Amino acid sequence: MTPQEFFLLLMSVLTSVAGQFFLKAGALKLGRVSLANAFDHILSIVVTPELLLGLTCYGLGALAYILLLTRVNLSVAGPSVSLVYVFSVLMGYFIFRETIPPMRLAGLSFIVVGVILVVWQK
Repeated sequence: MTPQEFFLLLMSVLTSVAGQFFLKAGALKLGRVSLANAFDHILSIVVTPELLLGLTCYGLGALAYILLLTRVNLSVAGPSVSLVYVFSVLMGYFIFRETIPPMRLAGLSFIVVGVILVVWQK
């Protein structure tokens, strides 16, 4: 993977993780959705800045991913962006104080090792 390709991958992953952060922050502002308040919550999504910013970040991440796909095989790009899962769990732990059970930690380790094996070039 060239430095330019790595940069596009990094931008795709980081903007997607930022999108998840802002979507979670906005969702916490909305509170729990039930059948009684679902319509109001859907309308609130349009005016909640964190949710709009999260969706924007996802859009930028998708743009970076599309640009990455013009340079590398899908069989490399697809698994590589799974690093979003790893960073999302870490963000949940450090920012939102969510726990990481040992089984989830093992799963994240498999993801990291899998990405390394997929992008490894001799």
